[in-house]
Amino acid sequence: MKGRLIVIEGTDCSGKETQANLLVRKLQAMGMKTVQISFPMYDTPTGKIVGGPFLGNSNIAESYFPEGATKVDPKISCLFYAADRKYNFPKIQKYLEEGYYVILDRYVSSNMAHQGSKIVDKDERFYFYRWIDKLEYWLLELPKADITFYLHVPYHVTKELMKQRGEDDDAEKDDNYLIRSEETYIELSELYHWNTIQCVEDEKIRTIEEINAEILKAVIE
Repeated sequence: MKGRLIVIEGTDCSGKETQANLLVRKLQAMGMKTVQISFPMYDTPTGKIVGGPFLGNSNIAESYFPEGATKVDPKISCLFYAADRKYNFPKIQKYLEEGYYVILDRYVSSNMAHQGSKIVDKDERFYFYRWIDKLEYWLLELPKADITFYLHVPYHVTKELMKQRGEDDDAEKDDNYLIRSEETYIELSELYHWNTIQCVEDEKIRTIEEINAEILKAVIE
């Protein structure tokens, strides 16, 4: 039996990794072969390039781009992230061939959201999405996800969460970039019919278990 590719997306501090890990544990408890993988893969050669020379993550290296990662041309930026997925995808393909549920924390959809947020004109942004489709799914031959979840956390809640966590790279320090990323994620979730999970109700963050139960239900169905 061929495996399934399940993607969990969202802006910073939306709980992607937490939800991915919990989903893996629950699926494994149900007897399903499951593995969780995050992009970028910072411990691999391509992931180190993204984390250090491009993003300027203080734990890896300073950015080579004096203008900051958020101001680099979106098509140039996309190539770094796409290269990381292409380089590392043979590992994922092996899991899929062995019938695993592969839970991805970020995927091609992240390129669309974060780099698309740099483009103001809506029509131009739409054609940019098509460009990424062609780049990653056709030219690089990466498979499309079986289901994509978008964890929606409003910007003002995200900022409070970031204060508690501390800031890392250039992208996370740019308020306008974070606002535009949220708007672009919402646009994409509607355009591509992602499964949107509202993580905040009545100005309060839902519990991790509540959110995960909604995700698990959709995966099983």
